[in-house]
Amino acid sequence: MLGEYELRCVKCGRTYRADPWTIVCPHCGGLLEPVFRRKPLGISWALFRTRKFGVWRYKELLPRVRPISMGEGGTPLIKIGEELWVKFEGSNPTGSFKDRGMTVAVSLAKEAGVKSVICASTGNTSASVAAYASRAGMRSFVVLPKGKVARGKLAQAVLHGATIVEIDGPFDAALDVVMKVSGRESGLYPLNSINPWRLEGQKTLAFEIADEIGVPDWIVLPVGNAGNISAIWKGFKEMKELGLIDRMPRLAGIQAEGASPIARALKEGLSEPVFTDNPETVATAIRIGRPVNWPKAFKALRESRGAVEVVTDGEILEAQRKLGKMGVGVEPASAASYAGYLKLLGRKISPDDRVVLVATGHALKDPDAFPFPEPVRASSVDEAVDKIRGLAL
Repeated sequence: MLGEYELRCVKCGRTYRADPWTIVCPHCGGLLEPVFRRKPLGISWALFRTRKFGVWRYKELLPRVRPISMGEGGTPLIKIGEELWVKFEGSNPTGSFKDRGMTVAVSLAKEAGVKSVICASTGNTSASVAAYASRAGMRSFVVLPKGKVARGKLAQAVLHGATIVEIDGPFDAALDVVMKVSGRESGLYPLNSINPWRLEGQKTLAFEIADEIGVPDWIVLPVGNAGNISAIWKGFKEMKELGLIDRMPRLAGIQAEGASPIARALKEGLSEPVFTDNPETVATAIRIGRPVNWPKAFKALRESRGAVEVVTDGEILEAQRKLGKMGVGVEPASAASYAGYLKLLGRKISPDDRVVLVATGHALKDPDAFPFPEPVRASSVDEAVDKIRGLAL
């Protein structure tokens, strides 16, 4: 099933036979990365473009499994400036980029005979896990930090039949629960981004950008648990190694002020993050104080000669409003990309650079994050007509 892959530890460098249940390095506990044992043959843009736009368009660069799919990927690349685009991941089936990874990881789990899956979540992962598990005929368990998950996301997990477990504490405590309870013995398959197979699906975001507009100068994206930034970088590296592209982008990782262990560490020249136990930000999707994929993120940012930036909640909400006025509705974590871009513009990023902002989730994921104005009230049809005419003048 995974004969074309092996797993390599990013910490100690040891390699292992690819297995769905091998989530971390058995020797040192480090993060694992799937790598091809031999270069895939016959790969070309011409081959890919004979298929529907989406994750499985690039099936030769993914585990060879029978897809559990809902048409994920193939998301719009919306132009909002002369050389500025938004990759709108909110158009995925459950409204976030998580569906890219879930189609691959759940497909692999299904073929491995998994009956139950589990995740910790700030919201988007729980919605995606519940939907794809339901489609695959599996049970799903989601562990959530109590009172810290947007209702729109929680509603999705409930709708798709997940068993909800709430824990007092932040996301990181929820992830501790998942890592302690999951495994071959319990039969609970973990679907957080520490699972290297989930990130294989998320790398397809890089493929789609290059497929549509070539390689941009910069890709700017929000960073929470730090799986996506490393997955995107892996995607570009694979394309370069396969001769599909001849240059690489630079990455900019944006974190919210109240949850910025990676950005602050790199700004201060530290070799590892300074974790926080009580992260706080309006951007609930990136409200993570102990990002598990930080070693991969550090590597991606350094290899890409990238940049990091910290944005305040006020800057995030202002960026969300600005994008909304362009017709692009994103949740606060996604707006962090635009807020970070505006701060980096003229410093790290040139106005002439070609830039893609990754918008990870739909605005309706977190409708409580923005204030609703008082409506214009009218007691009759005639009064409503008069008021609208007056406002329209």
